[in-house]
Amino acid sequence: MKIQDIQALKSLLAAPKKIAIIPHRSPDGDAMGSTLGLYHFLKKYNHEPIVIAPNEFPDFLSWIPGSETVKIFEKDKENCSKILEEAELIFTLDFNALHRVGEMEKVLEKLTAPFIMIDHHQKPDSYAAYMYSDTSFGSTCEMLYNFINFLGEGQAIDKIIGTCIYTGILTDSGSFKFPGTTGNTHRIVADLIDLGVENTLIPALLFENSSYNRLQLLGRALQNMKVIPEHHTSYITLTQEELNSFQHVKGDTEGIVNYGLSIKGIHFTAIFIENKDENIIKISFRSQGGFDVNQFARDHFNGGGHRNAAGGKSELSMAETIHKFEDLVTKITI
Repeated sequence: MKIQDIQALKSLLAAPKKIAIIPHRSPDGDAMGSTLGLYHFLKKYNHEPIVIAPNEFPDFLSWIPGSETVKIFEKDKENCSKILEEAELIFTLDFNALHRVGEMEKVLEKLTAPFIMIDHHQKPDSYAAYMYSDTSFGSTCEMLYNFINFLGEGQAIDKIIGTCIYTGILTDSGSFKFPGTTGNTHRIVADLIDLGVENTLIPALLFENSSYNRLQLLGRALQNMKVIPEHHTSYITLTQEELNSFQHVKGDTEGIVNYGLSIKGIHFTAIFIENKDENIIKISFRSQGGFDVNQFARDHFNGGGHRNAAGGKSELSMAETIHKFEDLVTKITI
């Protein structure tokens, strides 16, 4: 981050302000961890921060400190719009394009307060007055740790803020096995553990807290998996009917896509999830090695993300989407 931007932000944060903090739509562990970590940090300096999520976040993240204070835009548009309009600063974390907040975009586009972006995705839009954007980081939470230290306030990071930051680092690093995990990632985590962050409890809260229905849905997803061995590719499909039959709730499909990479010889995988409410197929892509799923998603499925983890969508039927995907896979080198 530029030194002049850091100085400007120190000045902006010198006196208490009304501050809105926004994660992307369908927030994951990194989005919720970073926004709530920033929330607790700003509270220490007598600011009035409010986290406004575009829509509901998964239940397995509801234990994160401060999650009970989060406003949900889709559930209370009038009040949330008022809060946004009155905010003196707007932080956007873990996304870099306003369309990632869904309906809330229309409100954000009209705001005159300065935006501050903290994000690790590729090709950021230019809406923010201050940008801490770096694709070399595995998580926005790792960047938030640095951001607080850039401000000269590293001593403010305590067990509560550290728990939020640790959650995002753990989830977005794939439990420290994704390529963005560095020695510095582990040094930050070591510091957080020294602050009292419960590194044995948090993984259990995140990954060992499934409902019976979610495990049944996982079983169905694995039954649906198809493999294209000659192209080192696998994919999973889940229809709306299948989701309904297992009483699907938000977060139940989180992480299922990664199972496709656990097959020997598979370097590229995807999951296609039908959403009848929005009349689209939601897609997650994962890869290991050199195949760039971010570019693949951008080129073919109106999406994007990271080199080895990205998302997209299709407005075709499930059958037409799968046909398109299989056809593309035969024409590329993986």
